[in-house]
Amino acid sequence: GVVLHALGWAAWKTYLGRPVTDEFRCMAMAAHANALSSNERNAEALPVFEASLALTQRYWSHDEGVILTSQGNVASCLADLGRHDEALVLERAIY
Repeated sequence: GVVLHALGWAAWKTYLGRPVTDEFRCMAMAAHANALSSNERNAEALPVFEASLALTQRYWSHDEGVILTSQGNVASCLADLGRHDEALVLERAIY
C-alpha cells in the first residue's frame, strides 16, 4: 500500500544520482515501479518498467533471467492497463 509506495520512492530518490549501470540504482527503479503497480498506478508504473527493461537490455544483455523478468513486468503492467494485445506480443516473446 502506501508504505510500499513510500519505500519504493525513497529507494529511487536515494540511488538516482548513481550511474545508470549501478546495480542498486536499477533495483531501486524496479522497486519504485513495483510499488506503483501494487498501488494500481499502472499508468505511472509502465514508463518506469519500460525504462528498467531498456537499461537491462543495454547493460545486462548477458543476463537472460533479468531481461525475462523485466519483460514480464512490462507485459503484466500492459495487461493491467487493458492493453492485452501488446501484452500478448511481449508474453509470446518471453516464452
